[in-house]
Amino acid sequence: MRDHFVARLCDMAERDPRIMLITGDLGFGVLNEYRERFPKQFINAGVAEQNMTGIAAGLALEGHVVYTYSIANFVFMRCLEQIRNDAAYHNCNVNVVCVGGGFSYGQLGVSHHATEDLSIMRSLPSVKVVSPADHWEAAEATEAISRESGVCYLRLDKSAAENQQSPDETFELGKARQLREGQDVTLIATGGIMSEALEAADTLQEQGIFARVLSLHTIKPLDQVAVIAAAKQTGGVITIEEHTVDGGLGSAVAETLLENDAAPGFFRRMGLRGGFASIVGSQSYLRQQYGLDAEAIVGQVATALPARFAIVKAA
Repeated sequence: MRDHFVARLCDMAERDPRIMLITGDLGFGVLNEYRERFPKQFINAGVAEQNMTGIAAGLALEGHVVYTYSIANFVFMRCLEQIRNDAAYHNCNVNVVCVGGGFSYGQLGVSHHATEDLSIMRSLPSVKVVSPADHWEAAEATEAISRESGVCYLRLDKSAAENQQSPDETFELGKARQLREGQDVTLIATGGIMSEALEAADTLQEQGIFARVLSLHTIKPLDQVAVIAAAKQTGGVITIEEHTVDGGLGSAVAETLLENDAAPGFFRRMGLRGGFASIVGSQSYLRQQYGLDAEAIVGQVATALPARFAIVKAA
């Protein structure tokens, strides 16, 4: 996803001199083209991410459209006070770009996991939270957030689902994308783990279970219309996120449904539970270990719809 982010940002910087990219001493290979083409629109703030965010807020107050760029645990967690007080409070156009959502840096251990970021960032007033599922969404979101006032958080994953866009489709922040039709269950996912949701939907279809699949690339603001429709039109809702279940995608969906008196037939949240993810390994290995892969999703549907699976097996 980061390559598609940088490619789109290069296009934007060429058209708009207000675009600024600030990195915390990260991404030299990835950012070389941008740095060489737009030296006056690039700053390496060094290993000083909090200063990076303060600089970004100052530039934004002077009319620039600023992107800060680093690994997730540095760009949002270390800089949370500066994001809140310097940027968000002053409604600055600062776009906080997280490289490595979820278990992307799984081999580096819990210090480099981004598994609380969605809940933390969506709790900040007026901050928009965006988590694309595929390369097309990542590129489109990169440009879409530049047009928004205030702070946006863009969570880029190492993994990505296959591009699912239809001809002439347009990307809209706060607007869910329906990637599969279905009436038995709705699978709602955000980020690169969408690949597991799509694989699960294909497996379920082979068994006669038809799943609606929604990509909620924008966690805040949430597409309430799509979420409520899913609860009313399908048998139940399962949310899937490479993130703690506390305060992230599943919480946002649950809040929306209950506040709008739209309780689904059943509701399940798939995410991390019971403490920090202490296992070290690849992103796909950690998904399997923590019950977040396609097989686990199919298992959740089978548990939620035992009678439906029994009919399919009998047939």
